Amino acid sequence: MRVRVEQTTLPGIGVRHDLITESGRRLGVVSHRNGRRDLVLYDDDDPDACTADIPLTDDEAEALADILGASLMLGQLAGLRQQAAGLLTEQVPISAGSPFVGRSLGDTKARTRTSASIVAVLRDREVIASPGPAFRFETGDVVVVVGTRRGLDGVTAIFADGDPDS
Repeated sequence: MRVRVEQTTLPGIGVRHDLITESGRRLGVVSHRNGRRDLVLYDDDDPDACTADIPLTDDEAEALADILGASLMLGQLAGLRQQAAGLLTEQVPISAGSPFVGRSLGDTKARTRTSASIVAVLRDREVIASPGPAFRFETGDVVVVVGTRRGLDGVTAIFADGDPDS
């Protein structure tokens, strides 16, 4: 299902983006010219009347975006797993003792060595989707991997000790 997002210029204020949920509720985000953001919820009976206006700090807006993005991505991966027999997803934490802390994704050669794919990295409250080969790992990162059981085990071994055959 495609979601329609309406953009309205608010002269002297900024821009408002609205969407209507499947249940018929209208909500939006007002992005002010000064950088402030407000999450707004509209009245069921009057789509022009605001019933709630929640100002968001930069950190709150980022956290909300991360929560929605991470849950959507992981939900899509779970759906993919159900559709493809033998295809699994797993989250692999990067510990301080990993040989890849400070090194790049390309250095792991994970896909070549295991046939599993690293599709995202969760860092703090941020989701880094489809990291490129130059992406550098940090202690505490959580790597989201898609592949067979053997491939996932291989990626886990690479991040633990560098050897997918251990």
